[in-house]
Amino acid sequence: MLAGCGVAEDSAESTTSPQRSSTTQPSTSGGPSDPTGAWTVEVVADGLANPWDVAQLPDGSFLVDERAGRLVVIDPDGAVTEVDADFDDLFARGETGLMGLVVDPAFDDNRRFYTCQGNADADDIRVISWRLSDDRRSAQRLDDPLVSGLVLSTGRHGGCRLAFDDTGSLLISAGDAAIGTTPQSLTDLGGKVLRVDPADGSPAAGNPFADSADAATRLIFTYGHRNVQGLALRPDSGQIVAAEHGPSIDDEINVLVPGGNYGWDPGAGGYDESVPMTDLDIPGAIPAVWSSGSPTVAVSGATFLDGPQWGRYDGWLAIATLRGSHLMLVELAPDGTVATVERPAELDGTRGRLREVLQGDDGALYVVTDNGDDDVLLRVTPG
Repeated sequence: MLAGCGVAEDSAESTTSPQRSSTTQPSTSGGPSDPTGAWTVEVVADGLANPWDVAQLPDGSFLVDERAGRLVVIDPDGAVTEVDADFDDLFARGETGLMGLVVDPAFDDNRRFYTCQGNADADDIRVISWRLSDDRRSAQRLDDPLVSGLVLSTGRHGGCRLAFDDTGSLLISAGDAAIGTTPQSLTDLGGKVLRVDPADGSPAAGNPFADSADAATRLIFTYGHRNVQGLALRPDSGQIVAAEHGPSIDDEINVLVPGGNYGWDPGAGGYDESVPMTDLDIPGAIPAVWSSGSPTVAVSGATFLDGPQWGRYDGWLAIATLRGSHLMLVELAPDGTVATVERPAELDGTRGRLREVLQGDDGALYVVTDNGDDDVLLRVTPG
């Protein structure tokens, strides 16, 4: 396993001053902290090191992975059990390592979960399916890999978030690996959101380029992305929302449309980060529904708050931010346009970098920090 190199960049790395995208959507890094307060934030478990994702198992415990190559189960009482799993071929450098994690909807029957991770032997990023043992102390690789060939270069812009859509297909966000040609190319897997059948990694039924002669193209759901870090399925609508890193301006929230081009095109002659995050001169490019402007906040994991316990925030999108070190709450209209952006005071600069958010079966919001030093799993409940 290759050693990690500390806190990943995860935000606008460029020292240039890119032109602002010509989108007309709200462009703000978040409104004032919520003046009502009254949210309760509790530490469920500490002692984590750069956790990247969290998923809940049917028994109420949480499966958490760490970028350098560790997998743990956290019980609701905070007990942490390390899972024995083979990460000997892991590429862990910069922003890449052990990244996205999701539990199969049929876990009760098959005990499957999926990870997205850099591979040092094959020099790519790949999705692997696993079986968790009944005692939760070990995990066995099953499809190794389920999907391979996601672009890997130096470790920059590796993606890679996993989520299931409402058809049971597996969504995979693939970063552009800081290679200028990948986002607009339909014959490689960088700068994309992919959609596959979790049973065998084949193209999911109904994919927009299903008739292509190229095997990579058949996996593509959307393209023209820089580095999607969050994927969230909107309850009762099937709408898929992506949170994406911009360069030095314009992190974005995008509503995904099958076959959509989201307009990132840093060029064939290098990697030009002075171009707009969404270049509307590209025919058919889809504008973001929200962009941060400057400074960026490094949007990361995303989920929808669901249930009356959230009061007026019921149905809002919650997004973790890394550079911004706050929880961003976004009110979306039915068509996905942004109405309001807020930050609850209790998670506004109080816990450092926030990597992922998950609404648990108990209706609470669970958050993992990514500070690299005694990171924690938090339980957040509204007043």
